[in-house]
Amino acid sequence: MNGSENSHKALKQVMASIELPKLTKKDEKMLYQRLERHFPALFELYYQLYGDRYDFFLHLQNLVTALCNGFSERSRKLKNKDLQRQEEPNWFRSEQLLGMAVYVDLFAGDFNKLKKKIPYFQSLGVNYVHLMPLYLAPEGNSDGGYAVSDYRKVDPKLGKEKDLKALANAFNEAGIALVLDFVFNHTSDEHEWALRARSGQEEYQDFYYFFEDKNEVDEYNQTCREIFPTVRRGSFTYLDDLEQWVWTTFNSFQWDLNYSNPAVFNAITEEMLFLANLGCDGLRLDALAFIWKEKWTQCESLPKAHTLIQAFNRCLQITAPAVLFKSEAIVHPDEVAQYIDRDECQLSYNPLMMALMWESLATRETKLLTASLQKSFAISPQCSWVNYIRCHDDIGWTFDDEIAHQVGINGHDHRQFLNQFYTGKFEGSFAHGVPFQENPQTGDCRVCGSLSSLCGLENAMAAGSDRAVELAVRRVRLLNSINLSIGGIPLIYQGDELGMLNDYSYQNDLTKSDDARWVNRPRITQEDEECVSDTCDPRSRIHSDLRYLIALRQHQPVLGEAETEILETFRPHLFAYARKHSNGERLLAICNFSEHRQEVPTSICDILGSRDVEDILNQQKTSYQHNIILDAYDVKWLKVAKKEFT
Repeated sequence: MNGSENSHKALKQVMASIELPKLTKKDEKMLYQRLERHFPALFELYYQLYGDRYDFFLHLQNLVTALCNGFSERSRKLKNKDLQRQEEPNWFRSEQLLGMAVYVDLFAGDFNKLKKKIPYFQSLGVNYVHLMPLYLAPEGNSDGGYAVSDYRKVDPKLGKEKDLKALANAFNEAGIALVLDFVFNHTSDEHEWALRARSGQEEYQDFYYFFEDKNEVDEYNQTCREIFPTVRRGSFTYLDDLEQWVWTTFNSFQWDLNYSNPAVFNAITEEMLFLANLGCDGLRLDALAFIWKEKWTQCESLPKAHTLIQAFNRCLQITAPAVLFKSEAIVHPDEVAQYIDRDECQLSYNPLMMALMWESLATRETKLLTASLQKSFAISPQCSWVNYIRCHDDIGWTFDDEIAHQVGINGHDHRQFLNQFYTGKFEGSFAHGVPFQENPQTGDCRVCGSLSSLCGLENAMAAGSDRAVELAVRRVRLLNSINLSIGGIPLIYQGDELGMLNDYSYQNDLTKSDDARWVNRPRITQEDEECVSDTCDPRSRIHSDLRYLIALRQHQPVLGEAETEILETFRPHLFAYARKHSNGERLLAICNFSEHRQEVPTSICDILGSRDVEDILNQQKTSYQHNIILDAYDVKWLKVAKKEFT
């Protein structure tokens, strides 16, 4: 009997042994069709993870029961969206899509006030909103909400569960896709599972990794990477009351879940389906590289981590197929790419491009950016990058050292330089950033700061230099232009659209003062919004430039579902790429990462099939005869001119 026959036999046995929830005939038919299509793959994945357990079939039975219940609890409106998304599987690759990431409390105050911000999103062109963690979490330090105490309860200061559901409905009516965080590597130590484990309930102690033997802890620590070395050395926390160690990759109050236990997979699946049924269109998979542990490995991006995510994906395909996974894998670029697949994560953050845009601004050279993206930018046409310049977190320099070596860069030394440049320790730097998690042994760190401050606006305004202000504004425009045109979903981080500077108020809050990431998690005030109405304020330029770029993008199909080719300019300060639509339309983008004037031969336009082109970004029609000239931090979006020149 082959694998397919085994899975169909297993499905038949499972369905005969469970009591289906009450369904209409139409829904029952739909559920069985999805099970027939996706259960064989789910069975194989689940068997790879747990097939050696004596109670495998019991856990499989419980999983299918959870899937059927999740399907039953899904509203008719969401089931209709499932069908609509299946008719338009690449909806997320449209040039119309524009994202924004926000903290509900910092951006608006609460769910009801955020609902009133829908016109603001619409006026900007935003139709994909990622709400940062909004679940119940410990008071005080909660890692920005990523220490989840209950997946089904929201932070009381944001409102109630019914308010979140009303917000999701309002977003849906307004055509705004909602993305929520799926924090599934760990829970807070205040989660009910953790409390039961701490009280001695063995069933729940198996939900986490507990060790009595310090030698075993030391063996794991030999190969596991320290994520927050200034908070705690190693990956474990000692619990005095239990006289045991618990696995805590990130913080002592965040306990890693034990996915070698199928009961954990099933329980988290139920939480995932609850979030899906709130009405979200996407789930951001937080820290997904860490979810599987094996001794004598780094416990990151192991093969069974992929098996787990693929299994979760199949669960969604059965119950809520409109919901996409977004990978948050801040790891080596080759490992990032391994998560991107229609059957794993349809969307993925693009940390490589983010880091190397900043690298190119610091060095004024684009060789590492070009070489890296030529290798790593192309992904499945059924998937999409989520491109970003800044996020709620820090900037880590996760480029490929082998590629860096090929272009004459020492990776270790270069990271030290970049850290010094963006934290103001390098003479002549325009940036004003803050170091995060400096490692006392290696001197390594990451960098925090707002888009405008890192691009030099904070220092320029403090110095009162009109020239420095102009260059800072141009740097912001340059990065925004790439983010919006290179291919993928562009994601704006709250406050960056307003040109906001670093917020140092966190230093006066004892629960935040040791976490420099709060410097780029600003509270948006009425004054901040009014700044962009003052044409004498450079932040007004940043805001208007961005609005113009967004409007232009959303009228260019070639910037949506189209192929991207990263080009070699043979000019050290220039970065270029072409977009190629299946309808034959093409666009060439050329970017100057230097504050000095640069030139490139017109032969670069041959990829467009003509040298009679128009710069749609700057609204110029030109027949280039010799070289294309770009001013300081200039950008050109070139297309074949609609009319021949005379």
